[in-house]
Amino acid sequence: MSQANFNANETAAASRVQSAFKQIKTQLARVIVGQDKVIEELLIALFGRGHCMLEGVPGLAKTLMISTLAKTLSLDFSRIQFTPDLMPSDITGTEVIEENRTTGAREFKFLPGPVFANIVLADEINRTPPKTQAAMLEAMQERQVTVGRVRHKLQNPFFVLATQNPIEQEGTYTLPEAQQDRFMFKVFVNYPSFNEEMEIARRTTALNMEEPTAVLSGDEILEIQALVRKVPVADEVIKYTIALVRQTRTTEPGAPKWAQEWLNWGAGPRAVQNLIIAGKGRALLYGRESVSHEDIQQVALPVLRHRIGVGFAAKAEGVNADAVVKKLIETTPTRMSELENDERFKKIFTS
Repeated sequence: MSQANFNANETAAASRVQSAFKQIKTQLARVIVGQDKVIEELLIALFGRGHCMLEGVPGLAKTLMISTLAKTLSLDFSRIQFTPDLMPSDITGTEVIEENRTTGAREFKFLPGPVFANIVLADEINRTPPKTQAAMLEAMQERQVTVGRVRHKLQNPFFVLATQNPIEQEGTYTLPEAQQDRFMFKVFVNYPSFNEEMEIARRTTALNMEEPTAVLSGDEILEIQALVRKVPVADEVIKYTIALVRQTRTTEPGAPKWAQEWLNWGAGPRAVQNLIIAGKGRALLYGRESVSHEDIQQVALPVLRHRIGVGFAAKAEGVNADAVVKKLIETTPTRMSELENDERFKKIFTS
């Protein structure tokens, strides 16, 4: 059975989400050239209350894209440049002693750090030591920071965008799998096409740059985030999603032989949750009130690519995580009758 359908008010709200999506893309296009897929994935993650990891070489306007997105959403934006000497208090804030001029008494006062913003750009997050990464992980997962014995809640909406440079790995600290799993998406920012680069050259070397206008407020984003959770999803779509993920677990029944040879470990339950939530967000952006198999397939790459461990044998054959996910999609039937009658998938559904 699927979840209940939208009522009249929720249907109207879903229509406004699609309209807002088009307006946001229009405003971003005034500053950012191309990168439509990246922008779509950022919005899906934001509306799903998830965080994003962006990977791309320098100079692809990752920072500009994120700061411009914050302007179109009327959100506070903060940028943290992660370095090897960055301390946890540099991002969370610290307590200072302040003297009351009236009474002369001294007391501790908390000064919030840059993590207290709606959109936080964690630039080159893998350049900071594990202690500081752990402080960022608490903010991402618990939406709070702990300073001394006091917990400070972060404001909503709260969205972390972390960047990594894939070509310069000296002096970096690889993010542990547990922290990578907290990111809903890992998004690849690729080089622009020739025509896009022509337009970039024209715009960025001219005298004036256009400024985007706000489309959504913080309260409206919170309403959309609540609406995403209400999008119906049929049981057969959930089963299809689980079948995709469980095939990556090489020690579980039903995992294909090629996956057992290529993968060291598979994705956990958080992958299933994020696939479904992202599928709901994508359905809303495209004006639909239920999740389809296509929605799950379209978000599978950014959800799964950082949650599976590709082994040496696969790398030797030139196989990366994206190739594994694409093969999973190609070899997993979308029709429930085919899934339930296949001997290998029967093992998955009964294990």
